[in-house]
Amino acid sequence: MTQAPSPFVRAALDAASALPESGIAWLDAARRDNLQAFAEAGMPEGRNEAWKYTPLRALSQRAFAVADAAVARDVAIDAASFALPGVDSARIVFVDGVFRADLSALDRVDGVSLAPLAAALAEQPEPLRFALASRYRRGAADAFAHLNAAFATDGVVLRIADGIDVAKPLHIVHVCSGGQPDTAWHVRVLVEAGKGSRADIVEQFVSAGEANQLGTVVADYVVRESARLGVVLLQAASTATTLVRRGHVRLDANASATVHALEVGGALVRHELTAELAGDHARFDSRGVFALDGRQHIDTQLEVRHNARDTASDALWRGIANGRSRGVFRGAIVVAEGADGSDASLSNKNLLLSGSAEIDTKPELEIYADEVKAAHGATIGQLDERSLFYLRSRGIPLAQARSLLTLAFCRAALESLPNEALREHLGDLLVAHLPTGPSAG
Repeated sequence: MTQAPSPFVRAALDAASALPESGIAWLDAARRDNLQAFAEAGMPEGRNEAWKYTPLRALSQRAFAVADAAVARDVAIDAASFALPGVDSARIVFVDGVFRADLSALDRVDGVSLAPLAAALAEQPEPLRFALASRYRRGAADAFAHLNAAFATDGVVLRIADGIDVAKPLHIVHVCSGGQPDTAWHVRVLVEAGKGSRADIVEQFVSAGEANQLGTVVADYVVRESARLGVVLLQAASTATTLVRRGHVRLDANASATVHALEVGGALVRHELTAELAGDHARFDSRGVFALDGRQHIDTQLEVRHNARDTASDALWRGIANGRSRGVFRGAIVVAEGADGSDASLSNKNLLLSGSAEIDTKPELEIYADEVKAAHGATIGQLDERSLFYLRSRGIPLAQARSLLTLAFCRAALESLPNEALREHLGDLLVAHLPTGPSAG
């Protein structure tokens, strides 16, 4: 007997029936195919290994409507709410998944094309066909990717021309308005850094209210030969927000990419990040921190795949959990057959600041090549009592001493960010979210 779909799935299928077609045959076919895959598989359950530590039973019982584009265009948003030090160049802003020209600054930057996805599809859809019509694996593990592919009608198309050195960071902003409770929005991000180019991107998630909303973002970064791309992900949504983000970075020969991530917001957050080192001598570095309190739940899934010779990767991630929060980190390194000379390392260290908090960490290492250097490790512990006693003996109050030690623990993941003003801001934001004292939950 076929099991009835959950309220979450049923609401999504009902909403899809009201969506107008794009008029682009291959795109509409891809959306229908992804919707069918979502309907067939449903939401991932506890038996699904990819979602083992992030139960979705409560979410599956909620019904989300599609965010109203007209409301999203009219809701008042203060641009100061997403202003960032050291980030003052071209900017594209989405409110509840809807492009807002009044909040954006699509300034002309030489060699850079930054446009909303809907506009790019209206002008020249064919160059986007490969990215938007590609198939995901069918199954519940990719339910949110299917959902995004079926519903995302807008997003970002960013192209950086060959040889261009972009002096200032490019800014992508996602705002949950708070004005549309129990609604869902979906955004697609497509980035291509041309051969020999240099650029930095800051992608930011903020909330203007506390309404329950679901947001999904699927991002693809293609880094061409000898290009360098830096990406900063700052997630500071309200604790009423559910976010699912999937990012895929592909690096060609001699290309390099660095990702810095800071996660301090959200009620339920899933962040999947995959790097594919497809060309010889490619390099991928990642640095990340999540700081949780209350009943927050953040699940980070990092996978680095070495598919070419003499590639290198270095991953350093930190986690902090207080109250009754729960953090999840899976860090996987896969060295494929023929990827000889690969050099990979991964470190994940975590702090529990409460007896009721939990962090699950799962390092994985698969090697199918020769002459490989690979190291990975994970730890979970508490603040060092001797260091805490030392600071207290110097007259530093307990709350301040705890914050100082916790910040020092996290700084290793942020100190390599070259944008000094942004780096200091992330540190201040982290301090503001750190607990001021011990919590029993």
